[in-house]
Amino acid sequence: MALRPRPISMRPARSGPYSADLLAYVREGDHVRVASMDRLARSVVDLHELVDGLVNRRVSVEFVKESVSLAPGSSRPMDRLLLTVLGGIAEFERSLIRERQAEGIAAAKKKGVYDRPNSLSPGQVAEARHRASEGVPKSRIAREAGVSRTTLYEALAGRGVYASGKYVAALADKDSITSMEAISNE
Repeated sequence: MALRPRPISMRPARSGPYSADLLAYVREGDHVRVASMDRLARSVVDLHELVDGLVNRRVSVEFVKESVSLAPGSSRPMDRLLLTVLGGIAEFERSLIRERQAEGIAAAKKKGVYDRPNSLSPGQVAEARHRASEGVPKSRIAREAGVSRTTLYEALAGRGVYASGKYVAALADKDSITSMEAISNE
């Protein structure tokens, strides 16, 4: 089975869509080739859990970058050691990346360049909601507001940046434009 590269995320790999597909797909006797240990799991515990689960299902696992292979019934102690050590290094490296990223975000926020204002104010969202309820096409509303249709749909649904306090309060009373105007005046 050929798997597409999975984007790096902060969550453990076992909750990722491709890992779930892999675990559901593999059968006894299959051979799983993984580009690198950090592509399969983000922690040593998850790595061992996934690899042990696969090997217990009689599936062999090969890590290309690290040149480590684990097969049912023939795991060498050196491969287990390498799995633990290299998996630990990958986990440590990932935590350093997250730490540096957090520091960079904090510095950018301090300079005022990280957060950008929402494209639509609560009043504009209320007006867009009112116009949409009158049957005006959402593509026209978005064009006239100077935003993409995606931004408009996110705002109308109260998702993303539009899920915060002042927008959420207005979503509770979707038919009332005055409630939005009152919130935008605060």
